[in-house]
Amino acid sequence: MKCPYCGAQDSKVIDSRHSEDGASIRRRRECLGCQKRFTTYECLESQPIIVVKRDGSRQSFDRNKIMTSMMRAFDKRQVDTADLDRITREIEQALQNDLVREVSTDRIGEMVMARIKPLDEVAYIRFASVYRRFQDVQSFIGEIEQFLEEK
Repeated sequence: MKCPYCGAQDSKVIDSRHSEDGASIRRRRECLGCQKRFTTYECLESQPIIVVKRDGSRQSFDRNKIMTSMMRAFDKRQVDTADLDRITREIEQALQNDLVREVSTDRIGEMVMARIKPLDEVAYIRFASVYRRFQDVQSFIGEIEQFLEEK
């Protein structure tokens, strides 16, 4: 790490601490050239995720869209927003860990459904009805029957 005071390339780490959110590390360093101290922050470099929509168009991943769709599914249902935030973080982290830069909306939808199913059955069916584009009552009944079989 280059010293901001003298430009020397060598420094030693005196102290390291995790940030409150755990997303970065604060390091206190001392320059081996001039002995002055300075602070650096280390964080994970994330790669951009591109979402491929059903019509073939592409756009940047937006975690807020996942959160908004779940909020709609849980409308007037008892749910802790911390659970929804946790699910959103889990999905985003899983996508980052996959090392695949393009992901389909179908895959994201399946990931959401798998995580909300244990939280609330009604919200799961609501989300599935939009995600799977139910066209009629039979589609709805089929999804409910499949849900009950898996239970």
